[in-house]
Amino acid sequence: MEENLKQQHTTIVKFALFGPESTGKTTLATQLADYFDTVWAPEYAREYLENKLDKTGQICEPEDLLPIAIGQTKAENDALLTANKYLFCDTSLLVTKVFSEIAYNFCDPVLNKAARKHKYDLFFLTDIDVPWQQDGLRDQPNDRENTFAIFKNALIENNKPFITLSGDADSRFEQAKSIIYNLEKAKELGFSSYDYVQIYEKGIPLDTIKQHLNIFKFGISKAILIRPAAKNDGIVKLSKEDFQSFSNILDEKSKTLKLKKFVPASGAASRMFKFLSEFINDFDPENETINAYVNRKNATSLTVFLTGLEKFPFFEKIDKKLKELHDDFKFWESDKKNYHFIKLLLESEHFDFANKPKAVLPFHKYATHIATPIEEHLNEAVLYANTNEVSNLHFTISEKHRPQFNAIIEQVKHKVESKYNGKININFTVQKSATDTIAVDFNNEPFRDENGHLVFRPAGHGALIDNLNDLDADIVFVKNIDNVIQNHLETIALYKKGLAGILVELQEQVFNFLNKIENEEIQEEDFEIIFLFIQNRLFISIAEDFLKYTHENKVVYIKNILNRPIRVCGMVKNEGEAGGGPFWVQDQKGNVSLQIIETSQIDLQNLNQKKILESSTYFNPVDLVCGIKDYKGNKFNLLDYIDSSAGFIVEKNKNGRDLKAYELPGLWNGAMAKWMTIFVEVPIVTFNPVKTVNDLLKAAHQPQ
Repeated sequence: MEENLKQQHTTIVKFALFGPESTGKTTLATQLADYFDTVWAPEYAREYLENKLDKTGQICEPEDLLPIAIGQTKAENDALLTANKYLFCDTSLLVTKVFSEIAYNFCDPVLNKAARKHKYDLFFLTDIDVPWQQDGLRDQPNDRENTFAIFKNALIENNKPFITLSGDADSRFEQAKSIIYNLEKAKELGFSSYDYVQIYEKGIPLDTIKQHLNIFKFGISKAILIRPAAKNDGIVKLSKEDFQSFSNILDEKSKTLKLKKFVPASGAASRMFKFLSEFINDFDPENETINAYVNRKNATSLTVFLTGLEKFPFFEKIDKKLKELHDDFKFWESDKKNYHFIKLLLESEHFDFANKPKAVLPFHKYATHIATPIEEHLNEAVLYANTNEVSNLHFTISEKHRPQFNAIIEQVKHKVESKYNGKININFTVQKSATDTIAVDFNNEPFRDENGHLVFRPAGHGALIDNLNDLDADIVFVKNIDNVIQNHLETIALYKKGLAGILVELQEQVFNFLNKIENEEIQEEDFEIIFLFIQNRLFISIAEDFLKYTHENKVVYIKNILNRPIRVCGMVKNEGEAGGGPFWVQDQKGNVSLQIIETSQIDLQNLNQKKILESSTYFNPVDLVCGIKDYKGNKFNLLDYIDSSAGFIVEKNKNGRDLKAYELPGLWNGAMAKWMTIFVEVPIVTFNPVKTVNDLLKAAHQPQ
C-alpha cells in the first residue's frame, strides 16, 4: 500500500494547487501548463467519484480515500514522464488528508503519513475570493472562511512552502507566473523554496537581494573628499535680517503651497540610557558605593545624571512611584535611593524608558504639564509647516509603538490647536518591510537564525526615502525627533521658515528656466544667465566648454541639471558633535558636488582624507527643507536620485553570533546624493538633540 503512495524522484520543479473546493485550482493549473508548455496532473478524485456516482449513485465514503490517494500519486508520477521543466498538480494528498479530517474527523494513518511526506517546490494556496460554483460533486458552499483557515493551517503545521493567490483568474495567473520566474531566480542564487517564500512575504525584489549580496562580497567604495564645505565655498552665510526676508517670502508664497513636516521617529531610546543600563548591570549594591563605581568605571556621565537628578522632567513621577512601592523609602541612604531610582526607570514592568521610542519620553517640564517630543513637534509644526492655518505633520514610527503615539496625540493635539488657533493634520507611516536588507555571516553567506530562517534587518534611516517619496507636499521640512527645544520656539521657526524661503526663491527661478525650455522660449543670451545661476547659486560645476554646445545640446544639458529635487540644508558650526558634515565630494565619474558625508563613509586610513575630515568646520544637524515636485507640479520619484554606492556595511550581533548587515544610503546622505543641494549656516540654537539623557539638563531643555 505505502509503495503505491511514493513520489518519484525528479529534477522537474513541482507546484501543488492547494485550497478548498471551487477556488480555481483546475483553471490555474491548465493556464500555467499551457503557458509554460508542459503538462499538469489532474485531480484523480474527480474521475474516481464521477465513475462511482454513475455506477452506484453514491458519493464519497471514508474507504474511497486511500484508492483516491493512490490514483492521485500515480497520475502525478505519470505526468512527470512528459513534463517540461515544470509540473502543475491540480491537487495533492494533503488536500485529501484535510478533506478526510473535515468530513470524517479522521484520516487513515497511511494516507496521513504519505500526505505529510509528499514534497513540492511550492504550494499555491487558492483564496476563497471567487464565487462558489456547483458542479455535481461539490457540497460545501457555506462557512468558506473557516474551511480556508483549516487548509492554510494544514500548510503551516506541516511546514510546507506556500504563497496565497487572490483575485480573479487572470490576476492569479499573472501572480503565479511572476512567482515561478522569481522562484527560479532564487534557486539560482542558492535559496530554497522556504527562503523564497520569506523573501516574497517581505516584498523584497530578488534583484535587490542579489545587489546587496554583491555589496557584501565586493565591499563599498569610500567617499572621495575634495575639501570641506566652508563659508563662501559651498556654505551660504546670511544675517538674521536676511533670514527674516526669506521667512517673509515663505509667508507670502505658502498660501498656494502645501507644507509638511517629516519627522523620523521610530528610534528607540536605548542609547540615550546606555550608561544607566551599564550601571545597573555592573554595579554591586551590596559591596560597593556608587562613588566607588564611578571611580572604577570612570563613569562621569553617571555623576552628571545624579547631580542633576531633580531637574529631569521625569524625576517627580519616578520619585513618587518609589515612595508608593517602599514604605521605608525616606529612611534609605542616598546610594540606595539613587540605585532604585535608576532601576525603576529602566525596568520593563515599570517605566522601561530605554525600550520606548524617544518620541514618547518626558523631555520638558512646564508649569502645567510634562511635554514629550511629539508635543514639541506639534508646537513647531504650527509655527512653520502651516498653510492657511492648517499644519501637516508626518511621523515615521514602529508599528508596535503606534498606540503610544496615538495616546499622546489624543492628549495634546486639541490643546496645541487651541493655543495657536489652527488645525493640525497628523499621519504616520512605518518603515517598509520591503526596505529591510539581508544579513550575512563573515563568509558573506546568508545568515540564518536558530530555525534556519534568513535574517533580515531594518536598513537604517536611508530606508525612509521610500516614506518621503510617498508624501504629497510641495515643501517638506525634515527634522529628527530628538532635536526639539523648550525655549525660543519663535527663533527656531524663523530659521526654518528662512531655509524654506530660500528654497522657494531658488525653486521659482529654476522653474522659470525650465518653463522657458518647455515652451521653447529660451534664447541664446539666456544661457549665460543660467550658467551663472547654476554655478553661483546652486554651487554646481558646469562643463568648461558648455557655451560652445549647440543650442539643442545646451537645452538638454541644462534640463538634466535643473529638473531634479532640491534641498536646502541648515549647517551649524562644528562644536565636537559626532556625525556627518558638508563636503565637496568627487564621484566615480569625476564630478564634484556638495554632499553630507558621515565619518563611516570616509577612508580614515588615508591620511589626506582624514586631514580633510579633521579640517571641517561645519556639522550636519539634520535640518532640511525639501522641494519634491517638478516645474509641472508632478512629484519626483525620489528613488531615482539615490547614490546606491553610498551605503554602509556594519557589524552586529544576534543571540551571541556575529553578523554583517547592510544599511541603505542615509536619508540625508546617499539617498539625496543626486538632488540639487544648498548649504546654509544656521545658529547653534537650532540644534538641540537629546543623544543621552543628560542632554535634558542643558539650558535648551530646562524651564526658563
